Amino acid sequence: MASQKREYTRAKIAKAAKVNLETVRFYEKIGLLPNPPRAANGYRTYSSEHLKRLNFIRRGRELGFSNAEIGNLLKMMDGNYACDQVKNIALVNVSVIANKIADLTRMKLTLEAIAAECRGGQTPECAIIDKLLES
Repeated sequence: MASQKREYTRAKIAKAAKVNLETVRFYEKIGLLPNPPRAANGYRTYSSEHLKRLNFIRRGRELGFSNAEIGNLLKMMDGNYACDQVKNIALVNVSVIANKIADLTRMKLTLEAIAAECRGGQTPECAIIDKLLES
C-alpha cells in the first residue's frame, strides 16, 4: 500500500505530534525542523515527513537528548551513519541521566533530613529556614 502525502497546517501538525504550536515554530527557528513550503494562500503546509521528524524530535526530548544532540542525530539520519555512533550518543545520555538521578537522590535525602528536624507548628522558628541560611 503506497503511503499518501498528507498536508498539515501548523496547528494541525502540532496537535498530531502532541506538541505546542510554539514548539513547532521554535524547532523551525533552530533548524531541527525544515521550513515547510507555502501554499498558494500563503499558509505553511507541513507534510507527513515533517510530522515524522517532529515526532522524532519530541521522542528524543522525552528521552533526555538535548536539541544539539537531536540535531546531530537528525544529520546522521539524513546522511550516512553507523549504529554504533548512535549507541554512543545514547550511552553518554545514560551517564548524564544517572548523574541527575544521583543528584536528585542526594537532594531528596537532604530535604527529608532537614524536614525531620522541623517541629512544625505556628512558631516563627523553623529548622528548614535555619538550614537554608547556613553557609
